[in-house]
Amino acid sequence: MLSQWILPASLTLVCWGVWSFIPKITTRYIHPMSAMVYEVVGSIIVGSVVLSLLDFRPDINPKGICLAIFTGILGLTGALGFLFAVKSGKVSVVAMFTSLSPVITLALGWLVLKEPITLREGLGIISAFAAIYFFTS
Repeated sequence: MLSQWILPASLTLVCWGVWSFIPKITTRYIHPMSAMVYEVVGSIIVGSVVLSLLDFRPDINPKGICLAIFTGILGLTGALGFLFAVKSGKVSVVAMFTSLSPVITLALGWLVLKEPITLREGLGIISAFAAIYFFTS
């Protein structure tokens, strides 16, 4: 039996993989800032579906709400940077470079949440940086 996280993580992998590719084509037709506006429309559609699945009663907790809003700001700011990057760079190189973002997540988990970094994870980080170096040079 598969772990419960495999299916949603696989969906994320596919969605983010396609998400990283489509902006290269999008920015051939419209400016990255215009593309961001339409991406937000897409986000509103998904958010509306999720809100309806919650019977229009999302959890209310001030800390959780502020953190979620900050997460949205970071996500959209990163997406805007990605749009500008793929407009002028190779989508494969930009996607590979930005795929190092989990290294920041891992470091924050270690610093803030005191989650240990195993030897295997440390070697993986080094390998990821080496792969990006070879891929982008």
